[in-house]
Amino acid sequence: MIATRNSSTRNLIETIANELEQADKVLIGAGAGLSAADGFEYGGAWFQEHFGDFVAAYGLTDAYTAGFYPFPDETEKWAYWSRYINYNRYLKEPGSVYQDLLTLVRDKDYFVLTTNVDHCFQRAHFDKQRLFYTQGDYGLWQCATPCHQATYDNHDQVVAMVAQQHDRHIPAELVPRCPRCGGQMTTNLRADDTFVQDPGWYAAAKRYQNFASEAAQSRTLLLELGVGMNTPAIIKYPFWRMTYHNPRAHYATVSLDAVAPKQISERSTVVQADIASVLRLLAGA
Repeated sequence: MIATRNSSTRNLIETIANELEQADKVLIGAGAGLSAADGFEYGGAWFQEHFGDFVAAYGLTDAYTAGFYPFPDETEKWAYWSRYINYNRYLKEPGSVYQDLLTLVRDKDYFVLTTNVDHCFQRAHFDKQRLFYTQGDYGLWQCATPCHQATYDNHDQVVAMVAQQHDRHIPAELVPRCPRCGGQMTTNLRADDTFVQDPGWYAAAKRYQNFASEAAQSRTLLLELGVGMNTPAIIKYPFWRMTYHNPRAHYATVSLDAVAPKQISERSTVVQADIASVLRLLAGA
C-alpha cells in the first residue's frame, strides 16, 4: 500500500481537480465515511440524546451495535428502529458535503455506487437514474422471510411509530406485517441472503453495469469517498481493478485512512484528510 504522508495535500487536491476536469466519465464510490463527514452521527452524545432510554435499559453505546441488539419483543424493537430511521432517513437533511460533491459532477457524465442506506444522494438532488444503492434503503420495508421480492415505502408507518411510542414501545397494531404472508417485516438492509433485491434494485444495477462498461473504455476518474474495509468487495476492490485494466483511468480516494495498491500508484491520488474539507476546496476551485 502507499499513502500520502510525505505529499502536499493541496497538490493532491489540485491533481484530483485536474483529473476531474479532463475526465469523460466520473464514477463515484461512496461509503459511510461520506455521510459521517456530512455530520451524520452514530454514537457519543448524539446517541445518548436520542436513545438515552435504550442506553439506560440495555447499556447500548452506538447505533451500529444497537442495530444487532436482540430486543425482547417487536414493539420495543420497532420503537428503536423507527426512531433511528426517522432521524437518519427523514429528518436529517444532507448538508454541504453532498452539495459540494454535486457541484463538482453536475455537468459531468457521472454515476454513484454507494453502500450507504440513508438516501442522501437522492435527497441532495443527484439524478436518481445515476444512483445505485447496493445495500438497501432505510426507507423501505421487506418481508423478513422473505416470501416475495418486493419492498414497501415506510415513511407513514415510521412517523406513526415515533409519534405513538411510549416507554420504549410502540402500539402492537403498528408493528409492520407482510401484506402477503402476515409474517414479520424488516428494513430493506443487506445483512444476509434474505435481502430483497426488487425490480428497482435490478434496474439500478443494470444502469451501473452499463456505465462501468463504458467507463472501462473511457478517460475515467474513479472517485472513492469514505470507503473503509468493511465491505471492500463492493467498491474498493472493483475500483482498483478498473483502474488497473484501463490505462486511461485515474483512481482518487479521500478518507482519513485512504490507501491504494502500488500496482496502480502511478495513476492514483490518495488523500488522507477530512472529506468535507477536500470537497469544499474542490468545489471552490
